[in-house]
Amino acid sequence: MSKKNIISLIVCFVSIAGYCQKVGIKTNLAYGTTATFNLGAEVAISHKSTIDFTWGYNPWTFSDNKKWKHWLVMPEYRYYLCEAFNGHFFGLHAGYTEYNIGGIPMLYHQNAKYYRYQGWATGTGISYGYQWILGNHWNLEATAGFGVIYTEYDKYIQNHCGAHIGAFNNLHYAPTKIGINITYFLR
Repeated sequence: MSKKNIISLIVCFVSIAGYCQKVGIKTNLAYGTTATFNLGAEVAISHKSTIDFTWGYNPWTFSDNKKWKHWLVMPEYRYYLCEAFNGHFFGLHAGYTEYNIGGIPMLYHQNAKYYRYQGWATGTGISYGYQWILGNHWNLEATAGFGVIYTEYDKYIQNHCGAHIGAFNNLHYAPTKIGINITYFLR
């Protein structure tokens, strides 16, 4: 192998490794309006691809036993049309959550105002989004996704220690994510 080829190989490796060092820490402002703690990270794995990971946790029970308690994890592969962390992107995501919801209307459980649902859900979907560069360390992102969600849950009467109605499972084709994220980069 010639000296020129070795130098080219080293430059190529350093270039790829440089993308791996681009890491953004983010929070979803839209998700935060539900009183849910959330944190995410996005890591560049190539010039146009990233891996995004979202985590959410809501521990709250409100008056009249109203609650949207849950925890959630959602990894996503993203492909950017321009370059990582800039402009339009498409994603493929999966997720898992465990929940205890009651006393409030919900997209997937229309009668949640009168009942409590406790169970788990998993799903996958596709997403589209856009990132705007705000500065050297800051980005703003909007994203939405659609896909399929499978859930298994127990249904109870809403009041505290309400009667168990039964065990159920459902398959939904529905929105799987929505986000307005603010990202800080560790460059």
